[in-house]
Amino acid sequence: MTDTLPDRLSTNPKSPHYDEALLQRGIGIRFDGQEKTNVEEYCVSEGWIRVAVGKTVDRKGNPLTIKLKGAVEPFFEPKKS
Repeated sequence: MTDTLPDRLSTNPKSPHYDEALLQRGIGIRFDGQEKTNVEEYCVSEGWIRVAVGKTVDRKGNPLTIKLKGAVEPFFEPKKS
């Protein structure tokens, strides 16, 4: 496995940008200098993240999300001992 993160990654298994192996390894997101834990999808080159809006879901049961624009920095979370 490489230490480079993809430009775009999603937590939704139906998305073409979903990568289970990377998600299991642990990915963290720093957005505009603050660490975010509720990120559903991100894109570094376009500078946006999608975050869930509370516990609201659409008619298919997927969480409703909003797109926030800013500086996106993905990183691997340190391994827990």
